[in-house]
Amino acid sequence: MGIMEPEMRPARCEPEGCLVAAVRLPVRIVVLVVVVPVRMLWDLLALCARTLHRTVLRPLGRCLLVIPFTWLWRAVLTPLGRGAGRLVQYLVVAPAVWGWRYLVVAPARWLWRYLVVAPARWLWRGVLAPAGAGIAWLVRHLVVVPALWGWRWVLVPVGRGAAWLLRTLVAVPLVTLWRWVLVPLGRGLAFLGREVAAAFAVAWRVAGYVSRAAGRAVKWALWQTVGRPARWFYRSVCAPLGHFARDAVWRPARDAVRAALSTARRTLRRALL
Repeated sequence: MGIMEPEMRPARCEPEGCLVAAVRLPVRIVVLVVVVPVRMLWDLLALCARTLHRTVLRPLGRCLLVIPFTWLWRAVLTPLGRGAGRLVQYLVVAPAVWGWRYLVVAPARWLWRYLVVAPARWLWRGVLAPAGAGIAWLVRHLVVVPALWGWRWVLVPVGRGAAWLLRTLVAVPLVTLWRWVLVPLGRGLAFLGREVAAAFAVAWRVAGYVSRAAGRAVKWALWQTVGRPARWFYRSVCAPLGHFARDAVWRPARDAVRAALSTARRTLRRALL
């Protein structure tokens, strides 16, 4: 910034001076002198109001309102209500009940009895019952009796003949085939299967033994023909040659290279310094 701004320093709290104390103390005294009488006057007025309410207003209200209304309720309104209830009962409810009972229910019963029940009874006795009896007689002689006759003299003999034919032509040959052909054949096949399975299991175990023996033999032959000569060649030829090459060629060459590199580093360092 081109313009130097003044440094903003935090304002320090100055201690209160004598002027502040001199002003505060009189103000508090004046307020105390004014408020204390006002509060005392307020408490006195509240006490007077409570006393007036307890001794004057509450008894006066009871005498002017509660007692007259209670007398009015007990002496006037309650008898009037009871009388009005009795009037309603005798002038409205009783006539309504009588009218319902004798003007509605009784005619309805009469109409139901003579316009519904009596015709229905006559219809049942004179029409439906005879018609039902006739229909039952017809059903019995035209349906039930022929059905029973057909069942007894047609269906039962036919069913027995069909059952005899099925038994003779189907069941007996099938049972004979099952008992004398399929069962022995199944038993023979089961026996043959068990024997084949047992033979296969034994052969599998024997083949395992033979395989392990052959593997061991091949392993021994390879060891004798390849492994043992290779081990002898490694121990007797390769190892001594390797040790000789390490001690006579590799280590001197390594030491010479290290010495040359060290000499070159020292020479280069001296040249740079």
